[in-house]
Formats: sequence, structure tokens, C-alpha cells
Amino acid sequence: MTAQPAFPDMILEPLVRAALLEDLGSYGDLTTRTVIPAGTRYTARIVARESGVASGMQVATIAFRLVDPALAVRVLVPDGTSFDRGDTLVEIEGEAASILSAERVALNFAGRLSGIATQTAAFVTQTRGTRARITCTRKTTPGLRMVEKQAVLHGGGFNHRYSLSDAILIKDNHIAAAGGVRPVLQAVKARASHMVRVEIEVDRLDQLAEVLDEGGADVVLLDNMDTPTLAEAVAMTGDRLVLEASGNMRLSRVAEVAATGVSYISVGALTHSAGTLDLGLDF
Repeated sequence: MTAQPAFPDMILEPLVRAALLEDLGSYGDLTTRTVIPAGTRYTARIVARESGVASGMQVATIAFRLVDPALAVRVLVPDGTSFDRGDTLVEIEGEAASILSAERVALNFAGRLSGIATQTAAFVTQTRGTRARITCTRKTTPGLRMVEKQAVLHGGGFNHRYSLSDAILIKDNHIAAAGGVRPVLQAVKARASHMVRVEIEVDRLDQLAEVLDEGGADVVLLDNMDTPTLAEAVAMTGDRLVLEASGNMRLSRVAEVAATGVSYISVGALTHSAGTLDLGLDF
């Protein structure tokens, strides 16, 4: 996978801190405090129980260091890197009590985000030899969008908009409320800033023809079209606009969609249906 720049730790810390506060409760780690003698030191390892693509190693590192800044954390498999079952991803050395108190939060993030990165990589593999890029959606876990979208990057995918304020994306309900494709595009041309990209969703070729005739859009989202219709849409558009295919994209179908010539394939399942990768902490 292509290496992706990490977020500054200070941006991720509030997210990780909230998760730690949720887990530690009002009285801290009662079990560890009761049974682990003070001063007990260990070297622990986050180990992969299955193969995949790493994501969340930076977040896991932050979890350990927020609990105890004296812990020595060494990432052996950086985010965006493939690994095999049995590989050690992270080593943590220091107070055993600190390691145990941060364990679950670190593993929750690392397992969840590595699951997203691994699933993204599987979709990306199906697009090899084509121009198509796999992109995520806003169908993310509330509060975790930043790290889940970063996990898509770690898997070799691309990010769609982060929030409603990033771009204009005109969906079917906007078109219905505005009175049609032409009126909504005319409104965009009259009111939108020149700095804002515009995407419009269509589910029929006659709507695409209206978009091409009216202008005002940079990207067209082809929603729930079958593969022959997608190919026809590409032929109609040429290189005038960026085309994005969307709608219940399954891994088994992505290769044929990519072969139509669309530029992007958006997949909600990257984030809303990815499994948690099986990672464990071994002492």
C-alpha cells in the first residue's frame, strides 16, 4: 500500500481520550489495581491472529501513552502495511498495570480500523488495470469518521467528502425538492462559490443528458445503474465530467463496474460493514 501521512497526535488524542474515559469509568481499572503489584514490568505485543492491512497503530500508540507516558511503544508494522497471521504489530514495554489498562481501547481501535483497511484493500484489488478508484462514503460510525476514513486510505482507497460542508452533493431528494435537474444546477451556478466542487446524482441516462446539456457540475454520481447502463453513461460523457458509480457495490461486482471506465466507485460497505480484525495482546 502507498504510505499515507499520519494525522498529528494532538488531533486524534481527544477521540482516544474519550474512549479511555469510557472504559476506565469513575474509579479506574479495578482489576489491575487489585491484582498487579506496583512496579511490575512487562513487554507486551499486539499480535495478528489473521492476515490483513494495518490501520489504527498510531491510535493504539496514543492510547498506551495517554494512560502512561513512560510506556515505550514501538510500532513494527506501520499503518498502511500488509501483515500475516502471527506477526507482531506493536511492542509495548513498561508498567504492566498501565499496559493492561489501555489494552482494550488500543485493540478496539486497531482491530476495527485494520478491518476497514483490509476490506478496502480487497476492493482495490478488483480494480487493477482500470482507471477506477475505490472511495468511501459518509456511512461511518458516529464520532469515528476521521479514523475510519483514514483507514480507507491505509487500504489503498480514496476519501469522498468528510462532511456536508466540504462540497455540494446534489442527491435525488434535493432534485425533487428543487423541481428537477435543470433548476437545481441553475441554482448552483447562481449561488455556489468558485472554490466548491459540485456533484449531482442521477439514476437515469436522460437525467445525465440534462446534466451534460445544462452544465454546472464537476462530477456525476451514477446511482444504482446496471453495468451496461454504466458503460453507456461513460460513452455519453467522454472525459467531460468525472463519473462515480454507486449503490450497493459488492466485492463480487466491482471488477465489472471498474471495467466500464468510471473514475470512482463509492462503497458504503468499506466502513459500515467491515469486520473487526482479530488482534490480541500477548504478554
